[in-house]
Amino acid sequence: MLDIKKIRENPEFYRVETEKRNSGISIDEVLELDAKRRELIAETEKLKAERNAASKKIGELKKSGQNADSAVEEMRVVGDKIADLDSKIRVIDEEQVDKLLRIPNVAHSTTPEGKGSEENVIVRSWGEPRQIDFEALDHKALGEKLGIFDFERGAKISGSGFPVYRGLGARLERALIQWFLDSHRERFGFEEVIPPYLVTRKSMTGTGQLPKFEEDMYACDKDDDLFLIPTAEVPVTNLYADEIIPESSLPLKLCAYSACFRREAGSYGKDTRGLLRLHQFNKVEMVYFSHPEKSYENHEELVGFAEKLLQELELPYRVLSLCKGDMGFAAAKCYDLEVFASVEKKWLEVSSVSNFEDYQARRANIRTKINGKNTFVHTLNGSGLATPRVMVAICDHYQQADGSLVIPKVLKPYMNGIL
Repeated sequence: MLDIKKIRENPEFYRVETEKRNSGISIDEVLELDAKRRELIAETEKLKAERNAASKKIGELKKSGQNADSAVEEMRVVGDKIADLDSKIRVIDEEQVDKLLRIPNVAHSTTPEGKGSEENVIVRSWGEPRQIDFEALDHKALGEKLGIFDFERGAKISGSGFPVYRGLGARLERALIQWFLDSHRERFGFEEVIPPYLVTRKSMTGTGQLPKFEEDMYACDKDDDLFLIPTAEVPVTNLYADEIIPESSLPLKLCAYSACFRREAGSYGKDTRGLLRLHQFNKVEMVYFSHPEKSYENHEELVGFAEKLLQELELPYRVLSLCKGDMGFAAAKCYDLEVFASVEKKWLEVSSVSNFEDYQARRANIRTKINGKNTFVHTLNGSGLATPRVMVAICDHYQQADGSLVIPKVLKPYMNGIL
């Protein structure tokens, strides 16, 4: 969430920047509410001063034995006015907070200008796309032929977008997850977390999924108002909601595997074949709680971790710096990592690594103490990695002319040397 004081001090900057993020929220409406709220608070403070004076007058009258009835009535009338104003302020507070929660973060100065994905900037690439000299199968056909994916039965039990991994496919999926977790814990210095898969509305609001993206979330229908997590970012970031993290603990590095659940309400017209776009998928998430002065250094480090995994899987990839119009709602700067799928002949996102600066921390009230002053930390996260499109790339990159699939070298110890 943005700081209303900063919006008040520099409204034109925020008008321009929120328009670049394709925001539908009017900064002027937020400022009008803010002005009205401050006006009512000033009026309330004036009435409270009058009430205090009346209370003092009542005490003096009673002390001197005089009748204080008129002064008591005067104080009652003032008290009623204060209660009415307080009620109006609460209504405005709720409306203002709702609007502030729907305003996207302001992009960092190094984020490219642009309105859509075609204006994202390729920062670097690694590896060469495989040149296939035989009639290769796409991942869906190959996986079904090998018996490692079962999309038909997944659709039967849950609907489209819920794949079933079978036999060696299940083992390969589990190998990817285990290798990702081991790499983060043993080599990259993360503490591993196993989080809940259901979270409260407050937690979803803290990381920015609510209220703006509620239609994309799976909500429980009971009175507990819980949501299935769209990513482990939500529970892991909220571990420190309403807490003060010691400065000496920063950066605090946590990683977690979770299943992820997304309705993908905006996916109409996109390719949803096989593993390309799912309602349930597996992912290992990296989360940083950073010192405000070092978060962009940490951001580059996070990208490097994700790149290291792709390099060791020997999958060609590229790193994109997303433009302002294509970047996620809460991010100040974001890199996407895309692998090249040779059979699909397209780039597929497998990781999105974002620096949110203090946007999430302000919503979730996550702070540290710097020079004796409570300060919001910076939060960062990234996929390390999401498995479905990595699996697609493995199917494309490692399938053989005889219809078999070779396992990447780094995963063989997790598969007992199979294939």
